[in-house]
Amino acid sequence: MNRACLILLANLAALLCLRAADFQPETLPLGSPAPDFNLTGVDGHTYTLKDFADAKLLVVVFTCNHCPTAQYYEERLKQLVTDYKDKGVALVAIMPNDPKSVRLDELGWTDLSDSLAEMKLRAGERHFNFPYLYDGDTESVARSYGPVATPQAFVFDAGRKLRYVGAIDDSERVQHVTKHFVRDALTVLLSGQEPPLTKTKVVGCSVKWAGKAESVKAYMEKLAAEPVSLAPADAEVLKALRQNENDKFRLVNCWATWCAPCIAEFEEFITINRMYRHRDFEVVTVSVNRPDEEKNVLGFLKQRQASCKNLIFASADREKLINAFDPEWQGPVPYTVLLAPDGKVIYRETGSIDPLMIKRAIVRTLNEKKPW
Repeated sequence: MNRACLILLANLAALLCLRAADFQPETLPLGSPAPDFNLTGVDGHTYTLKDFADAKLLVVVFTCNHCPTAQYYEERLKQLVTDYKDKGVALVAIMPNDPKSVRLDELGWTDLSDSLAEMKLRAGERHFNFPYLYDGDTESVARSYGPVATPQAFVFDAGRKLRYVGAIDDSERVQHVTKHFVRDALTVLLSGQEPPLTKTKVVGCSVKWAGKAESVKAYMEKLAAEPVSLAPADAEVLKALRQNENDKFRLVNCWATWCAPCIAEFEEFITINRMYRHRDFEVVTVSVNRPDEEKNVLGFLKQRQASCKNLIFASADREKLINAFDPEWQGPVPYTVLLAPDGKVIYRETGSIDPLMIKRAIVRTLNEKKPW
């Protein structure tokens, strides 16, 4: 094969990748039959359209874990199931995103991404009362329905013809809702009438179609190239660190290169930093190594791509420095503290962390300060 053919093939491959990343299937037209599916749920069962054959009406909602708008609607979906179950309405939720096409910075409003394992955690924590199905590997079902965002609802009648498609209601914030699109469609369809509104636009997170893995890889390479530095921390620096007199939540991890649990969990702090740093949040690492070990500490930080703020004890008088940061800390590492902007301790852990517990604490406190 000559060079010209190789260049042509390379350009074609690049074009195909671009098209895959930008792909948006046509949304299922009104009146269309419900496309069948064969998907695994968080309960381990495999679901098809036939599993809902006895329902008078079927609501198919495309939603996910990581989207803050989708999270807003979790309780409303549960309530919808409760209110309409005895009326013959079934609801099934489908997760359409390719988890490999979601960047870390797109997870800044969540504690979980969109893998099946994480879907199981979300469903368990939030006590979902509806099937939650995974379509992330092939997205074949999502492509046949064509959702443009999460969450998006498709309402089918008894003959499984599409009668409404669009938003669940007119505001992600429940206190501002004035129009209940899905509920209105269900109510009138159950009475044998035509829905007053059959199609609405959707506000939410775009569906993460497969084909963005290369852009995610490029993003990770960009993060890996960020500079890594290390600064000495004396008693005054550590005291100010603990007081946290700024407008950011601060996660402080005290660690050492000779501490095996510290090394084992260190990558979790890098991930947490990358997820939430674009919000009012920062990660600070504090090495309790002696000052003459600075070179080894910096080498480790560079190896782990720790582009957050990194400090090292400025003297061998560890007790003085420990007390300057937190008199309640007895000195063992790892030691982790999540601080509010006023210095209030939100989370404190001596020993290895539970990453999911910390992420939940971070998301909860950030959202309390700045509601979605």
